Amino acid sequence: MSKLTHLDDEGAARMVDVGGKPATPRRAVASGVIRMSPEALAAIRAGNAPKGDVLGTARVAGIMAAKRTGELIPLCHPLGLEAVSVDFAYEEAAIRVMATASLTGRTGVEMEAMTAASIALLTIYDMAKAIDKGMVISEVRLIEKTGGKSGDWKAQSA
Repeated sequence: MSKLTHLDDEGAARMVDVGGKPATPRRAVASGVIRMSPEALAAIRAGNAPKGDVLGTARVAGIMAAKRTGELIPLCHPLGLEAVSVDFAYEEAAIRVMATASLTGRTGVEMEAMTAASIALLTIYDMAKAIDKGMVISEVRLIEKTGGKSGDWKAQSA
């Protein structure tokens, strides 16, 4: 009856059964940005923010979050991730986060990459809020995914 994979025939929420699907290589990349004052950006870049190493802490937080996505997002499968990376790029008045998650498995890792990016951004905010409480987190989105039944997908440029 329903074409939504997380609803059963009566419309109740369910976890999708992936047991019969073959394990295939899967990878997802997500991105997001946090805009901030020149003072906050300079402190992060110089490594002298009040709470310490902002990007190092945000990287670890993002990786940890990706590993716990199945506990945080209802109906997500707990996954044995094989790799997670969280990288940063300075932009004008902002820092961009790029998170990548991968595994060989029966379901995709889009939510893990998006969770890693989101938590890394929130950690940057937490670590630098003493300098700039007005930072804005935005543009969290899937950039690309490979593998699985639906195949490869890449976002159109914003």
